[in-house]
Amino acid sequence: MPDRDARPPVLPLPSSPTAQSAPPVRPVSVSTAPGKGIGLTVGGTAIITFNDAIMKWLSAFLPVGEALFVRGGFAIPFICLLACLTGGWRTLRVGRWKAQLLRGSLVVAGSYFFFYSVKYLPLADVVAIGFAGPLFTTALAPFFLGERVGWRRWAAVLIGFGGVLLMVRPQAAFTGELGWIVLLPLCGACTGAVRDIVTRKLMATETTSGTLLVTTFCVTLSGLLTWPLGWVPLDTQLTLMLAATSILLASAHFLLITAYRFAEAALIAPFRFINLLWAAIFGYLFWGDVPGPTMLAGAAVVIGSNLFIWHRETRLAKRG
Repeated sequence: MPDRDARPPVLPLPSSPTAQSAPPVRPVSVSTAPGKGIGLTVGGTAIITFNDAIMKWLSAFLPVGEALFVRGGFAIPFICLLACLTGGWRTLRVGRWKAQLLRGSLVVAGSYFFFYSVKYLPLADVVAIGFAGPLFTTALAPFFLGERVGWRRWAAVLIGFGGVLLMVRPQAAFTGELGWIVLLPLCGACTGAVRDIVTRKLMATETTSGTLLVTTFCVTLSGLLTWPLGWVPLDTQLTLMLAATSILLASAHFLLITAYRFAEAALIAPFRFINLLWAAIFGYLFWGDVPGPTMLAGAAVVIGSNLFIWHRETRLAKRG
């Protein structure tokens, strides 16, 4: 499953005589068209959440592994075609295979956590709990990336985890009707945080296209390995729906990446949380789900903590 919470970095192509003589590409330091950036972000989050809603609907008819395998079968040729059109086959080159396979394994685990979560839980609840991912990333960064996290951000992380407890409700997690299923999205958020840390290490030498292809192949292969557990015959409607999810996911990430060409990351970041609103809308329209007050309160705390961390990191970056 592709990255839901982090902006995919744009990497330089492998070195060549032409590339070496070209001037370095510098990031845009000011917003050139903030309205477009915000609009693309809102549209991208809507599409990616609609894709999640389709996968939740498909989970009632298909085993998760089969759905991931078929979707990956459509996605892999699309990724290769996109790489060929945008930078040539060399953009698919992979150098650090161990780290790439580690990232792929983390995405596999996160994909199953997510899709089993949406199979049994309301979509908005899964999305809200998933916002804990950046909190885990901030907490783990000093140990795996050597980044310094000051007391303000540590305080925001602790407060954010308090919001997570409000949403998960540990006592109800093991005594309620759903049991431990309610903890699956939290496991997915933690897995996603480790994935983001590995990704940040990879991006120093690896291309985005190559990383995406390896990850998609790992997820697709993991789905194929579930075939002995029992798959169901696919009809035309289910096949077309799975193909549509590949197109929707690619379109969403294209919009989200393009948004950073028009606006600064600090301006766009808060609007990524609007996918909780989309999840609530789609959940209500398709399944009649309404987030409870405890879930909404916990989500508000987690979102506020994330926004403070982003604000703090932006100020420190400007000082640096």
